[in-house]
Amino acid sequence: MLNGEIVKKIEDFVYVKPRSIQEISEYLKNNWRTADRYVEEIIKEYGTLDKRVFREGTRGALKIVYWASVEKISNSVFQEELEQRIFEGEKRDDFAAFDIFQHIPDKNKEVWMKVAKDEIIAGRLKEFKKFLLQAKKQILFFSGNLSFINFDDGETNVFDVLEELVQKGINIKVLCRVDIVGKENIRKMLSLNFKYGKELIEIHHREQPLRATIVDGKLINLKEVRVPGERGELKNKTIIIYTLKDKDWGEWLSKIFWKMFSQTIGSKKRLEEIDKLR
Repeated sequence: MLNGEIVKKIEDFVYVKPRSIQEISEYLKNNWRTADRYVEEIIKEYGTLDKRVFREGTRGALKIVYWASVEKISNSVFQEELEQRIFEGEKRDDFAAFDIFQHIPDKNKEVWMKVAKDEIIAGRLKEFKKFLLQAKKQILFFSGNLSFINFDDGETNVFDVLEELVQKGINIKVLCRVDIVGKENIRKMLSLNFKYGKELIEIHHREQPLRATIVDGKLINLKEVRVPGERGELKNKTIIIYTLKDKDWGEWLSKIFWKMFSQTIGSKKRLEEIDKLR
């Protein structure tokens, strides 16, 4: 059965250079049919890999797997505009999650809104836990400085949920700021790799405007935080959560993630350089 650990192993193996199905089979120590099935599933569900068949239809057919190009992400004018704004943005207020929400069919979306200081006070952590625990293989996080991993309302502790996911073998990738302010959050999250010896969590540095979570390429949690003075005359801080279940938009947002991820530096190198500032 394909799980997060196997997905990461195959992606990391192919990322270095293109591989044949036979090479992947030998690397995983299983038969080529299983390796081929895993690759097909990753291509279909995540879009991070692609493959080409040489001498197709002959006994000597050769299947080569390579890291997929993510240059072409959007399939509509709406998506192209949103893509441009996301890549140009750096701060949370540079992009409104509603601009994605409005394009999703009503049957595939829900919205929740409450005036509150944060999700802890708003009482939203239980729902976030349920959302995360739906993951079967992979979770992608667009974050600011990973502050959400410290949220604890006495009933739900987000870090404990992340630990549970790692124990289950879920592959977790994160885009966030890796800087002096948030370095302890980075180290805390990466500590789960060391604790369980699985290397399932990978974090890259990127300043970007999204606060979003993608589960298995098809479930999306988008957060907006609106404070007085931003985008209008709100009198109180307001938290808006959009929950989407849409494979097409999940695939699109996942490609946004992978393009950013492939263009940015890993947290290990950033943390090493930050430590030199002492």
